[in-house]
Amino acid sequence: MKERVERKRLAILRVLRDASEPLSSKILTDELLDLGYDISPRTIRFHLKAMDEEGLTEYSEKHGRFITEKGKKELEEARVYDKVGYINARIENMAWKMTFDLKKQQGTVIVNITFIKHKDLDKATELLLEVFKAGYSMGQLVCLYKEGEKIGNYRVPKGYTGLGTVCSFTFNGIMTNEGIPVQSRFGGLLEVKNLQPLRFIEIIKYDGTSIDPLEIFIQSGMTELSKLISGKEGKIGANFFEIPSDARRQAIRVAGRLEKIGLGNIMKIGYPEHSLLEIPINVGRAGGIAIGGLNPVAILIENNIEVISHAVSDITDFSALYHFTSLPSKIQYFK
Repeated sequence: MKERVERKRLAILRVLRDASEPLSSKILTDELLDLGYDISPRTIRFHLKAMDEEGLTEYSEKHGRFITEKGKKELEEARVYDKVGYINARIENMAWKMTFDLKKQQGTVIVNITFIKHKDLDKATELLLEVFKAGYSMGQLVCLYKEGEKIGNYRVPKGYTGLGTVCSFTFNGIMTNEGIPVQSRFGGLLEVKNLQPLRFIEIIKYDGTSIDPLEIFIQSGMTELSKLISGKEGKIGANFFEIPSDARRQAIRVAGRLEKIGLGNIMKIGYPEHSLLEIPINVGRAGGIAIGGLNPVAILIENNIEVISHAVSDITDFSALYHFTSLPSKIQYFK
């Protein structure tokens, strides 16, 4: 009984967290029923009253119920077992929500968000430019967010500027729109030389983790972007995916078009049912490697610049992005 109650309370908190505005108990009930929970409006009101008392939610008579900071923290820390595979589900949901039309070059794409302290912006910009110029980023486009600006479930903290980089799962969304299903298998630490992938050193499967693998590798200081930029062999974050064998040629064409418009950097797409960098491929599939969208941020951590990063953070309009060479002039307005 206690476990069922906790599951329902966490489901309520998730719906409130993902909502763009406070919700009424009726809307909450409808949302939970759509998600497959057998729950009545009376039960919802019972749980909400208890969570209000605990400070997890708060009620506004004019607007409805919203989640508090304490509620968000509870959601992050509770029932870690339930969160295993959460990243995989988030990737698929974000890819489905994307609206980018490759022919029209219009619509939304997925971005990673990184918060950088104002005092570190000049040094950070220099380092970011080096990574983009060397080609170790997912595309060449970025965007900036002002202090206090809300981005999805996050808000830029006081004293920080938000940096948006193209998420590698934008490729998944565009491929989905092109009729090609993509299965993201794992995030890994990839050894590279002269932009050529050599082998994976470490991997974490997306369906077996509650945290984005590349965030783990980058925050742990395991990348070597500084070495790569100086022409040496080094390690970066990368994603390994699979596509249907028959879609390989079309996927290569799509990847090429994405690179031309600054949205992609697919390092390699292997042959059907042939292992790729010693990674076995499932029957009827072809493997591929995409550069991780947070790689530009990795060099900041390597140089002891403190940042707060959130992978697969939000969906933003393609028109809001601009070429990385514009960063030095744009950043002046955010200090």
